[in-house]
Amino acid sequence: MVLDPGHNGGNASHPGVINKPVPAGRGETKPCNTTGTATRQGYPEHAFTWDVAQRVGALLRAAGLRVEYTRNDDNGVGPCVDRRAAIGNEANADAVVSIHADGSTSPVAHGFHVSYSAPPLNPAQGEPSISLAHALRDSLQQAGYPTSTYLGSAGIYPRDDLAGLNLSTRPAALVECGNMRNATEAAAMASPEGRARYAQAIAAGVEAFLG
Repeated sequence: MVLDPGHNGGNASHPGVINKPVPAGRGETKPCNTTGTATRQGYPEHAFTWDVAQRVGALLRAAGLRVEYTRNDDNGVGPCVDRRAAIGNEANADAVVSIHADGSTSPVAHGFHVSYSAPPLNPAQGEPSISLAHALRDSLQQAGYPTSTYLGSAGIYPRDDLAGLNLSTRPAALVECGNMRNATEAAAMASPEGRARYAQAIAAGVEAFLG
């Protein structure tokens, strides 16, 4: 199992590194990485994704799974999105889950969505990734989280522009846990209790997928 906590704490201070173009799949390039978003109170996405990923990993390890991460701390730079995909591929992961939070400028926009690469570029991006995305969606819904009111449909948002998904040769999905600019979701993301709830739902989705 590979967990990919979005962004990194040192990205903002190294624009020359994170703005460098890297392969993004489908013949396109994208910046190496980005700084991510933040709540209106200043709680950053990179800190949220790091904390949630650590909690998910602890739960999955307790269930007997081997867990690897695409980054080892929250004060570094990158790695680039193509390298993040390569980490999952090299680990021969049974599942790769990227953890993010969205930054819609609309304060009323809310809810989570899960993305996978579409149309698929290899067999793993077909049914396996779709099944992973649906397992994560179902688990988050069962935990009481609403699906996105502004992106995707019923909590699922297939995309062709995410390098980490396009370059993956393993079942891979990306979870946008909610909108950090929505006051209710921002408060949940900024609290340890809220992050624990997100982690429990994501871990349950992974376990359901792996059966």
